[in-house]
Amino acid sequence: MNESELYKELGILTRDKDKWEESIPYIAALLSHESVKIQAKALWLLGEMGLAYPASVHDYVSLIASFLDSDIPLLRERAVNALGRIGRESYQLIGPYWSDMFRFANDEDAGVRLSFIWASENIATNTPDIYESYMSVFEALLYDKDDKVRMEAPEIFRVLGKRRPELVMPYVKQLRHISETDTNRVVRIHCLGAIKAV
Repeated sequence: MNESELYKELGILTRDKDKWEESIPYIAALLSHESVKIQAKALWLLGEMGLAYPASVHDYVSLIASFLDSDIPLLRERAVNALGRIGRESYQLIGPYWSDMFRFANDEDAGVRLSFIWASENIATNTPDIYESYMSVFEALLYDKDDKVRMEAPEIFRVLGKRRPELVMPYVKQLRHISETDTNRVVRIHCLGAIKAV
C-alpha cells in the first residue's frame, strides 16, 4: 500500500470509531513508517483514540512522547496534541511528560506553540490545579508574535477561569487591555471570553 492509499485508509478509520480500540496497536506500529505524513496522522489518531480509550494506549504513551524530540515541527506538534488529548481523560498516563511539555511554549515553530496551548487546555479541563505555578507561561503567550498563537492563548485562561477563577483573576486587567487594543479581532474576542469565564 502506497502512502496515499494508506492515508486514505487512515481517514476511513478516523470516522469508524467502533474500530478504534482494536486498531490501536496497528496505528502505533505506523509511528515507525518512513512517511512523516503517515507518522503525523498516526500520532493524531492515537491522541483521539487515547481520549476515548486511555487504558488501551497505555503501552504506547512513551513512544508517542519520544516524538517530542523530533527535528520535524509537525511531529512535535502532533505528539504534544496527542499527549494533551490522552491527558484530558487520564492525566496519570501523561504525567511523567507533563512538565517537559512546557518547553514548547517557546518552540521556534508557531504551530508547536499553538499545539502546546491546545494540549494544555485539554489537560486543564479535568486537571486544572496543576497549572497554578505556570500561569506566567501562558501570560507570555498572550503577546506571541504569531497571530494564531495569540488567538489561542486566551483560551487557556477561559478554560481555567471556569474551573479555577482564582488562577485567572490576576490576569483580568491584562486580558481586558488586550481585548481593547490587540490588532486581531479574534484575539480581542477570545480575551473577552476569558474574562467572562471568570
